[in-house]
Amino acid sequence: MTQIKLFLGGIRPLPESGRPTGMYKQPVDGRIEIGPEGIVGDHQADRRVHGGPDKALHLYPAAHYARLAERFPEAASQLVPGSLGENISTAELDEHAVRIGDIWRLGTARLQVCQPRSPCWKIDERMAADGMAEFIAHERLTGWYWRVLTPGTACAGDGLSLDTPGTINLGEAQFLCQMHRPPVADLQALAETPGIAENWRGKLLQRLSWLRQHPSETPPQQPGFHVKPENA
Repeated sequence: MTQIKLFLGGIRPLPESGRPTGMYKQPVDGRIEIGPEGIVGDHQADRRVHGGPDKALHLYPAAHYARLAERFPEAASQLVPGSLGENISTAELDEHAVRIGDIWRLGTARLQVCQPRSPCWKIDERMAADGMAEFIAHERLTGWYWRVLTPGTACAGDGLSLDTPGTINLGEAQFLCQMHRPPVADLQALAETPGIAENWRGKLLQRLSWLRQHPSETPPQQPGFHVKPENA
């Protein structure tokens, strides 16, 4: 049984721009209800890139915070579990400990690992640390999203337990996606992985199409995080 902490929150303005974010989460000690789009009472500000069935719950490995604090000492006091907007925190799992398509139990709910998180520019403003979102993406310190296969209830004391293992290791999949020209067969296998999020599958298929049509050209650079709209 993997020990966890649970977090949820509402919408608040960022400290500099005043733009709304759901990143400010508070710890939950009691029982929660988990529906098809996540914890009842939890909110996301920009539904274009956050929330929805394939981003219902976000787990961020607690061990990553030490890496972030070392790289961004000015934000070290803020870098604690829950501060990056995650719903679930644990010190026992990271991206190399789960597979795409894994099904885990949390209380009476069944959750499936379906994609890594794409960090957002709002992390930089929240932490007053320029470049943090890019660092998280580059170092693959992203955590991951779950879809909810079976709604239910849970509390932190329930913990996470693996029910059905998936196939492709999430950390290895992230490394594959960062390669300059990944092997087409490996990228195709990733796109066909049972349980993978549909939007991630679509991006992989688009990249596969480009690689096949341009076998000797340099692929265009794709940011691994959501950049600020005015900087896009």
